[in-house]
Amino acid sequence: MSNSIEKRGQKFLRKFSRASLKASEEGREHIKENLIDRFSHIADIRLLILEWSLLVIALVMLAITQSFWFGNSYAENVFVGGGTYTEATLGEVNSLNPLFAVTSSEKTLSRLMFATLSTIDNSGHSGIGLADSIKSSDDGKTWTIKLRNGLKWSDGEPITNEDVMFTIDLIKNPAVGSVYNSNLANIKVSEKETGEIIFTLPTTYSGFITNLNIPIVPKHVLGEVDPRTLLENNFSSSPVTSGAFNFNAMQINSNSPESEKVFYLSANPDYYKGQPMLNSFAIHTYGSKDGIIAALNSGAVTATAELSGAEADKINTAQFILKNSSINSGAFIFFNTSSEAVKSRGMRTAIRQGINLAKVREAAPGTTPLDYPLLKEQIELTNYPSVPGYDYTKSKEKIAEFLAKQPVSINIATVNSGFLPSVTESVKTELENLGLEVHVTTYDENQDFINNVISKRSYDILIYEIELGADADLLPYYHSSQANASGLNLSNYRNTLADDSLLGARDALSRELKIKKLETFLDYWITDVPAIGLYRSNLAYYYNKNVRTFGNDVRLVTSLDRFSDINSWATTKATKNKTP
Repeated sequence: MSNSIEKRGQKFLRKFSRASLKASEEGREHIKENLIDRFSHIADIRLLILEWSLLVIALVMLAITQSFWFGNSYAENVFVGGGTYTEATLGEVNSLNPLFAVTSSEKTLSRLMFATLSTIDNSGHSGIGLADSIKSSDDGKTWTIKLRNGLKWSDGEPITNEDVMFTIDLIKNPAVGSVYNSNLANIKVSEKETGEIIFTLPTTYSGFITNLNIPIVPKHVLGEVDPRTLLENNFSSSPVTSGAFNFNAMQINSNSPESEKVFYLSANPDYYKGQPMLNSFAIHTYGSKDGIIAALNSGAVTATAELSGAEADKINTAQFILKNSSINSGAFIFFNTSSEAVKSRGMRTAIRQGINLAKVREAAPGTTPLDYPLLKEQIELTNYPSVPGYDYTKSKEKIAEFLAKQPVSINIATVNSGFLPSVTESVKTELENLGLEVHVTTYDENQDFINNVISKRSYDILIYEIELGADADLLPYYHSSQANASGLNLSNYRNTLADDSLLGARDALSRELKIKKLETFLDYWITDVPAIGLYRSNLAYYYNKNVRTFGNDVRLVTSLDRFSDINSWATTKATKNKTP
């Protein structure tokens, strides 16, 4: 049986071998006949071959081009998460405790590191911050606040009502000397069993929500600290925070001529608005504008809000973009009505008449003239009282009459910020031309300036910039109750009729009544001359063209409101495919 199978296998192999040889011979013959023997005809069809070759090449190139074109059509260079944004700020940082933020550097760090109960939204109106809801009673005297759920401090502890109550007590404590004291004067705070916080006001105030734009500090960290030593506490150098960024470290740059400090912040993953796109934020503090300009041009920083449009020619415009935005702040000449030098309304009136405001405002190029302590963005009045015009001759005659009775020496105080120094020099020249003896002192804007100059009203005239706010509320700056060390009545202005108008405007629940009360107050303001309007401030923001900063649609009330959309700021780009 096995021999039979073996013979059949051998027979099959011989047949397969013969078939393979035959196929091989036929294949060689076919190749020779249809390919090799035809090479001699190539010359006859070379043009046709060239045309087909060019067609194939063209089709291949078209396919490659199309793939690139479609690839670029569905791809874009977009900002993505990551990177560090660096800003240059002006002024020293004496404390990172937001309750003591005075200098521009301190205010910037406070806004980045500490969230507030209410906040200014992108439209320039007051909205909710840490608060989930802020509601007013019908009479505007009781305000109820409920915090958001899940709020956390940077050390992981929850942000609670106790933190809010504790912060309010600190702010109201005169031993603390917080810059927010005037926001909460004569206001009672309590907590309901339902977990809501109640603010009870002595009178109606329809715009009280703006007063709640205050940072909250942690009770579990500062609860046992003597309020009198709060400024010196370790919290001032290494705070527990709640804002978009957490404090990381501070470094002194010894290589800098000004030995500036650099504050490194890291993105807060528990921020109530969501974690920012940026990984980190660095604040470089400088003692002068020259230091900031040098830092910009060297690429040491990404942006700054500390310069004016007048410095544009000193900046590398090929690398940086200048964005000008109006803010609700204004510069004024404040007369200390308690000072012997300008106590007389007649003297103040004569000085206003003799100052050429058009010339003074030339020292603040790019700004908008401001005649009243109100902005149309806050409220549009029906009737504005006329401001007396410039008359040098009559002014000098009146001042000469005052000087004939008693010599007058005027001390002017200002701060080294923005256009204020140059504007002050211009005002000094105007007053000297009127025959007055004038002395100017320019201060650094810090806690010492607040304590020793502002609080004590140590000036005859103060040339200073104030925040006018989102709401048309002039009570903090001109009501007699604020003419004290902790108040913001920088003129020490006292007029009971003006007080009634200010309270009436604050109490008014209808827009029409508020307008009438404010118009009445402006009549007193023009007549009594507690202050003279100079100009409305602008934010000149220089930033690197390769970064994304605050949007053009963001309406600023203060320069710090540029951070209202901080979550979308970015420095890093990547190519991503778009969805077809």
